[in-house]
Amino acid sequence: MEAKQTLFLELIDQHKGILHKIAKMYMDNSEDQNDLIQEIVLQLWKSFDRFEGNAQFSTWMYRVSLNTALTFFKKEKKKTDNAYLTENIDVQDENSDEKETQLEFFYKAVHELNPVEKALIFLFLEGQSHKEIATNLGITEVNARVKLNRTKEKLQQIIKNYGYEF
Repeated sequence: MEAKQTLFLELIDQHKGILHKIAKMYMDNSEDQNDLIQEIVLQLWKSFDRFEGNAQFSTWMYRVSLNTALTFFKKEKKKTDNAYLTENIDVQDENSDEKETQLEFFYKAVHELNPVEKALIFLFLEGQSHKEIATNLGITEVNARVKLNRTKEKLQQIIKNYGYEF
C-alpha cells in the first residue's frame, strides 16, 4: 500500500502542471482553483487502481482531470471573469503590458466558452494532436478537429467583441 501511495504521489508531482492549468482554465479565483485541484487529486486516487499503464500516465491524468473539471464546473456554476495562465501564451517580452493585455482578453474570452470548449482549447494549448484530443475527450478525431476549429473561431469572435484587435 505504501509503495502505491509513493508511486501515486511521485506521478502527481511530475505532472502537477496539468492540475494547475486545468484549474486555472475552469475556475477564476485561487480558492475555487484549489478546491478543483483537490477534487481532481481525489478522483485520480480513487481511480488509480484502474490505471493499467496502457497509455502514458499524463494521458490518463488529462482524461480524469478534464472529466472531473467538467463535473465540478457543472456543480459549481460560478460566474467567471478573468484568470491568468501565462505558461501557454507565447509573447516576446515576459513582462510587457501587451502580454498582460493579451492574457486578459484571452482568458476573459475563455471563461465564456462552455466546459467542453475549454477542454478543447486547453488540450490544444498543451500541444496535443487532434488524435490525442479525441482520445482524451472520448470523441472521434474528425469531431475533435471540427469542434476545435469552431471553438477557435468562437474564441476569436469573443475577443474581437471585447474590442481587442489581433
